[in-house]
Amino acid sequence: MIRIRPPAVAGLFYPIDAAKLESEVAALLLAAPRPARTASPKVLIVPHAGYIYSGPVAASGYAHIAPLRGRVRRVVLLGPTHRVAVRGLALPSTAAFATPLGPVRLDRDAMRPVTELRQVCVSDEAHAPEHSLEVHLPFLQATLGQFDLVPFAVGDASAEEVAEVLERLWGGEDTLIVISSDLSHYLPYPRARARDEFTVETILRLKPELDHQQACGATPINGLLLAARARRLSTELIDLRNSGDTAGDKSRVVGYAAVALHESANG
Repeated sequence: MIRIRPPAVAGLFYPIDAAKLESEVAALLLAAPRPARTASPKVLIVPHAGYIYSGPVAASGYAHIAPLRGRVRRVVLLGPTHRVAVRGLALPSTAAFATPLGPVRLDRDAMRPVTELRQVCVSDEAHAPEHSLEVHLPFLQATLGQFDLVPFAVGDASAEEVAEVLERLWGGEDTLIVISSDLSHYLPYPRARARDEFTVETILRLKPELDHQQACGATPINGLLLAARARRLSTELIDLRNSGDTAGDKSRVVGYAAVALHESANG
């Protein structure tokens, strides 16, 4: 029997009804600013809250990969664990992740070699309740169509350990890397803006120095930034807002950014 991870936050973070979900994602993507650059990114950093909060910012990032439909065959997706502690980076044992829009097949062939690394484990327990990966799948399905997934729930790991995994899975034009992270949490609006602007500047300068007060996905981001520095990727800020901008309440907000990283034309 094929084992499929069912959605954990459908109906909570995003609509559980397929038609409503498809319509909401399409509306968010339509409202996103059109990309100024013609080159599509190799890497996206995008947020993972409920769509009412972070959906507009996530859509700003995902609008940049629409030209990759039919070209990207594999998405390597990394997000932090929120509910189950894990040492290192956890893969699932399942064959697919389900969403209301249909199943997303896991790339077991790509996953097999990285399981040899000491920092990589298999933990369905870490993946079962985790929203940081799941909320991106409908956006990826809407923009890319068919693709295979390599999902990592990232726990206690060093930037070097994350970078080593990314290097093994980097691939060519057929591979997109997505890092899932929100920014500051529950600060008043002015303080959140200041902290998030500093955090984004750190990312844009490819400095792997973030902590978890700046970004809940600091661990996978720092690993990405190490790999990006070695490969001399360029950075692009697409969007920077917080829940006070998208959902109204400015007393305690959560920060969101969409950042793209690009490979040079010469590889």
